[in-house]
Amino acid sequence: MKKNLLLLFVPVILLLNCSAIDELTKFDLDYQTNYTIQPTTLINTPFDIQTPDMTTESESTFENNDTRKDLIESIKLKTIKLTIDTPEDGDFNFLKEIHVYINAEGVEELEIANAFDLEDTNSSTLQLQVTDQELKEFIKKDTFSLRVKTVTDETISETHDITIDTKFRVDAKILGV
Repeated sequence: MKKNLLLLFVPVILLLNCSAIDELTKFDLDYQTNYTIQPTTLINTPFDIQTPDMTTESESTFENNDTRKDLIESIKLKTIKLTIDTPEDGDFNFLKEIHVYINAEGVEELEIANAFDLEDTNSSTLQLQVTDQELKEFIKKDTFSLRVKTVTDETISETHDITIDTKFRVDAKILGV
């Protein structure tokens, strides 16, 4: 009986250990950028804003996590949050929809997040819905940028400065494990 119980628990313990080891090979990368929406009287018209290039510093980041570019298995966007910095009393009520795309040299642009049917959010922060896209080719580059496409449903009377906070989940082989 003891032998049967031991045979039953050994695979369970091994399975749990594999999951724990797999979690050790995952880490997050945080990037932040800003963009500005100028005052406009146009509504229901899409417009694009390109963010400045963001330096990934991926080589050193991967090294700090005991891995290298060639050992990255997957990178996906985990969260993306927009925050209005100015005006201080600003909110996202002017937005009808928003799409965020990622760009990098030599890689085809992909939509990574969006939000639809935004009405009266009354909030200066906005959490977007992320798409389940593989992004390792973008983050492994030295720089990438974001393109924000918005459609407004209200006029904007003053400049809105917005910060975009992104968190990417990296799954890598650590030291080749």
